[in-house]
Amino acid sequence: MHRQDIRNEIESIEPLDLLEVEHRADALAWVDSGVGLVRLTKPATPPKHLVSYFAVLDGESILLVNHTNAQLWLPTGGHVNIGEHPRETVSRELLEELGFLPSHEIGPPLMVSCTVTSGRTAGHTDVSLWYVVHAKQSQVLKFDDSEFASVRWFPFLELPLARSDPNLSRFVEKVRSRKTLK
Repeated sequence: MHRQDIRNEIESIEPLDLLEVEHRADALAWVDSGVGLVRLTKPATPPKHLVSYFAVLDGESILLVNHTNAQLWLPTGGHVNIGEHPRETVSRELLEELGFLPSHEIGPPLMVSCTVTSGRTAGHTDVSLWYVVHAKQSQVLKFDDSEFASVRWFPFLELPLARSDPNLSRFVEKVRSRKTLK
């Protein structure tokens, strides 16, 4: 992974709203600062690091995981490793966490967010690139039960927003506005 590759991923994102304009500017300044971008030691070294979220979608439904550490319903995702492009992270983590590979090429991220974490490893900042993966609800899943208490499909209108990433509703709004549904 090259710093310029990360910058290009972030620059490709068309912000939805003023909050995403702010998150995008923060993420670009962070990349340009020269500090380390990937997590070196769990849970939070360095205290701000890069994550690839990948929202698995089937029409107007999203697959969420009941994340044991975060204690939230989240899209699947993972930390970008040294030398790894964030899109490679999506494929690697999809196989590790859900037991399947994407049936399509992973496109550029749809959204960026900078969020202070909660739950058992609270207090560090995840700079998250939000990617879209299309799969059918009938897709066989072999989820990592050491990391997730459960996995469930949620219709967009029934999202557990009170116990989820604070940016999830904005992401769904962006998915709908960009017509990235299949």
